[in-house]
Amino acid sequence: MKQAKASDIFLLLLLGAIWGSSFFNIKIATYSYEPYTLALIRVILATLSMLVVSFIYKIKIYAFSKNWKTYALVGVCNITIPFSLIAIGTNKIDSYLAAMLMSTTPISGSILAHFFIKDEKITFLKSLGIILGFTGILLLFFDKLIINESNYLFVLIIILGSTFYSISSIIILKKLKKSGNINVTTSTLIWSVITLLPLAFILEEPFKSTPTLVSTLSLIYLGVVATGFAWWLRFKILSKNGIVFQSQVTYLIPIFGVIFGALFLGEQITWKVLISLIIIMSGIYIVKKYNK
Repeated sequence: MKQAKASDIFLLLLLGAIWGSSFFNIKIATYSYEPYTLALIRVILATLSMLVVSFIYKIKIYAFSKNWKTYALVGVCNITIPFSLIAIGTNKIDSYLAAMLMSTTPISGSILAHFFIKDEKITFLKSLGIILGFTGILLLFFDKLIINESNYLFVLIIILGSTFYSISSIIILKKLKKSGNINVTTSTLIWSVITLLPLAFILEEPFKSTPTLVSTLSLIYLGVVATGFAWWLRFKILSKNGIVFQSQVTYLIPIFGVIFGALFLGEQITWKVLISLIIIMSGIYIVKKYNK
């Protein structure tokens, strides 16, 4: 892995901003679409947009090549399983707690990378940066965290869901790192569509949705920008800077979620948000500096 540059931090911030903006767009989209139907349409839109990009740039897609099992596995681990587990978990616990639990991804990512990626070993300073970032998340949500006998199982389900993002990153780095970001993005999205399709029709009734224009516009944004473009951006950062650096984006997502909530939904930005942002950026800088 190469030491991250200022441009890499900008891309990480951009990714955090895009995924942070998805929170209120998901909220708007769910007014008209059920969770699995939303996820399926979102991934279909992302796939179509990436296929257009692939056609324009004449990039061959290898979703059904001899390595199809790897692309399918990444698609399942990267979208289908996390989307399903997180949907199950967030249905039973507070969204603030879910956001904090999702921020365990850099921790699971650094542990898995230590054992499976030869040039991403855990060091004291990298660990310090990761812990500092997680501390910023704890500060942001500490007064809203309630884990008890009634929800601990769903807490574990969400942590497992977030861990699958790290697992997919390991597979990409070991098997698909040199396969091209657009190809990897498009191929894994195709397999995500294939695996989400039966879930949506078994668990829900997609054709009975009565979408509004506003919800549909939010869903289009979620598909084209927050899934298609964002996953390509994630793979780009991952292939260049590795799991530990890329996974830091999960610390930024709640911060940007709060910022966009204030801008578009009239929610309030408190002093905790600003202090948390400073702590998180300090942690990301430490990881950037010592993630070689």
